[in-house]
Amino acid sequence: MKEFDFEKMPIVEIANEILIDGVNKGASDIHFDPSKNGLKVRFRIDGLLYDYGIIPERYKRNMISRIKMIANMNIMETRLPQDGAIKTKIGDNLLDLRVSTLPTNNAEKIVIRILDYSMSLKGLDNLGFSDESMAKINKLLRLPNGIILVTGATGSGKSTTLYSMLQKLNTENVNIITVEDPVEMDIAGINQVQTQSEIGLTFATVLRSILRQDPNIIMIGEIRDDETARIAVRASITGHLVFSTLHTNNSLNSIERMTDMDVERYLLGSSLEGIISQSLARKLCPKCRVKRETNDYEKNVFKTILGKDIDEMYVANKEGCEECSHGYKGRLAILEVLVLNEQIKDAITRNASKHELRELVYNGDVVTLLQDGLNKVLLGETTLEEIIKIVDLEDDVSIYKDNNLRANMLLAQKKNADKKIAERQLNNDSIQLDEQIEVL
Repeated sequence: MKEFDFEKMPIVEIANEILIDGVNKGASDIHFDPSKNGLKVRFRIDGLLYDYGIIPERYKRNMISRIKMIANMNIMETRLPQDGAIKTKIGDNLLDLRVSTLPTNNAEKIVIRILDYSMSLKGLDNLGFSDESMAKINKLLRLPNGIILVTGATGSGKSTTLYSMLQKLNTENVNIITVEDPVEMDIAGINQVQTQSEIGLTFATVLRSILRQDPNIIMIGEIRDDETARIAVRASITGHLVFSTLHTNNSLNSIERMTDMDVERYLLGSSLEGIISQSLARKLCPKCRVKRETNDYEKNVFKTILGKDIDEMYVANKEGCEECSHGYKGRLAILEVLVLNEQIKDAITRNASKHELRELVYNGDVVTLLQDGLNKVLLGETTLEEIIKIVDLEDDVSIYKDNNLRANMLLAQKKNADKKIAERQLNNDSIQLDEQIEVL
């Protein structure tokens, strides 16, 4: 862990160095965890937390106060949680950070989220999505109206995908308005509204006003309640393309969450057009990854899910190299893109069972999170170990086994039917032949 000379370095320089190190190491978050002995500093890199350094007990209060000061927080308030932001330039580094404090029994815990817009700025085509997923997303972006949801857990890259899609649609011919909490990225040409619930400026309040602003495209940071969902649905059926997010794991869960809200089902069925479910997996370091033979369990997974016989695959080099962290460098998106067809829309309208919805969603042309993840494992971009962290592997494998069993039963029924038809035709031919012989 890094050590600082607190006797010679002022706390201001130490705080700056921690922030710059976090940015340079590619951290997404910096944690200041208080204890009785001091303040532990940890970096979240590629989804995992790593110890960085220790702030001794005698300097703990000073460090907390310094972070709160540059985040424009009230340094005297230590009993309530606070939120702040840091937008400054330290050396050649332009920092855009979100800061959150939480009172604990030892002191205030601080978490700093480092906002990195580099992926969004590169554009939708540079996010590493598969060709099949990109084709479906582009189809959704060409729709004149409807609701498109981007779903996933916190920190799964939803905002990056959402902003990338908005940038692709951001032309002089359209009026795009967003309502967010908070506004994470300023985009030229887009009207962005920051909610302030303490003064009554909620998602629902802003949405009602947005509809009088002649928008073509509306982005809602998150559908959090029934009222926001109802306004979003009504906006979409009156000729607007609506984007939003949900904290759900896959397409089926997203549909269930929306149907649980107090929205007329016939409106939801006609307005919901697409669901992009995503998660992030650590990316294998291309310089030090190693290849090994698959075991029986792994072969069974690939065979069951992808229908392929796989004898070897890439795994992480736990020792790592000078350019990575334990064999991984960066993260990549694992996607499940569902374009709703008329059968799924009809099932939503008539309140179909979860079993029927599952059949309609996953027996179509959707590539599931598991399938997309395993395909990226085969390409050497990530590992099966990472995919197992993202999806419920045992549950998904059982679904595929059920689907395979059902498919085999249908195939057997078809073969049996074909056999009966052939036998019937043979009997008819035989009867006709006997009749011809009698005539002769």
